[in-house]
Amino acid sequence: MVLLLSTYDLGRQPFGVASPVAWLRRAGVDVRVIDLSRDRLPVDAVSSARVVAFYLPMHTATRLALPVIDRVRSINPQATVCAYGLYAQLNETLLREHGVTAILGPEAEQDLVDVATGEPGSDPKSPIPRLQFINPDRAGLPPLEKYATLVMPDGARRIVGSTDATRGCKHRCRHCPIVPVYNGQFRVVPVEVVMADVSAQVERGATHITFGDPDFFNGPAHSRKIVEALHRDFPSLTYDVTIKVEHLLDHRDLLRVLVTTGCAFVTSAVESVDDAVLEKLEKGHTRAGFIEAAGLCRNAQLALAPTFVAFTPWTTLTSYMDLVHVVEDLGLTDHVAPVQWGIRLLVTFNSRLLELPDIRRVIGPFDPKTLTYPWKHPDPRVDDLQQQMMALARQPRPARSTVPYLDEPWYC
Repeated sequence: MVLLLSTYDLGRQPFGVASPVAWLRRAGVDVRVIDLSRDRLPVDAVSSARVVAFYLPMHTATRLALPVIDRVRSINPQATVCAYGLYAQLNETLLREHGVTAILGPEAEQDLVDVATGEPGSDPKSPIPRLQFINPDRAGLPPLEKYATLVMPDGARRIVGSTDATRGCKHRCRHCPIVPVYNGQFRVVPVEVVMADVSAQVERGATHITFGDPDFFNGPAHSRKIVEALHRDFPSLTYDVTIKVEHLLDHRDLLRVLVTTGCAFVTSAVESVDDAVLEKLEKGHTRAGFIEAAGLCRNAQLALAPTFVAFTPWTTLTSYMDLVHVVEDLGLTDHVAPVQWGIRLLVTFNSRLLELPDIRRVIGPFDPKTLTYPWKHPDPRVDDLQQQMMALARQPRPARSTVPYLDEPWYC
């Protein structure tokens, strides 16, 4: 038996588990899935597993996985332990120190089948494969009601499903963990596969779909086909997507298409309103571009949810207050999840940030507990402010009510 484990995926039922499950079952492999963000680790399943595979799509998921990996190996030392996903490749050395013997990339479906059936599989450093995606299989995952919900302005809640229309990203933002693995590549999930996955989740009660694509407009024509099919087949279904500021500007003609097909809000990684910082991060937009994009969304009546890396080595107390004032002047304060005001720049292994002398001057040695190169700000008042803002973000607050939002707003 193969046991697939997910430790965290932003409060969503993970596509990155459902897709390989379908491949494994098609190959005749007995597979069981456990989402540890919702359920406890079953000792009996670990004991009987030949292969235990950890899905590591993000930083938090990887940190949570490390002690579980140690426990799995203590329960069943004979099992083959593997890790797959974006952060598996980023943290290969550390994972091997914890006893992981198979490190697979984010396009891991066929490789997992190979591991399960005793085939050698591909080298994780080989070019990213182009898979022929099949319909995901979500049987065995917790029900959608156990995951994050969408809170509407009137207080009503919608059951949230999730899927991917693309994986990877064609951009190379310097701080993004996708870049060291995909290096400007992205993969398209066929429209019929996306729609089959959505349909299956609607049958299970989903009334809203979150698209997990790093950027929904990497393939704008593909994305338009999907949202038009979505609205045609499920006219009452809402959805949300993530789109870069520069794509909101370049494809402004599609904003009304999003609105008319049921888009509840768009998340956009603005990161900063300081042009110098944006240039260092190679974000591809400017302060003026963000302000223009916010105006375009407002005119289209499309809710924009900006996200930020509010604290970087270049942040000053003055620039932080400037960020607050810009967001307020744009009428977006209620659109920003509280945690966004305290997000600190993560310098991960192999990050392109390490190219910058400014970063190399402030970082310490790689920390295997945080999976980052820790850094201190030259002005200790900035670090103090960051800690205060994160403490405030953790405190219970009245629900935001002016725009739709997901009630599990963590992003890394």
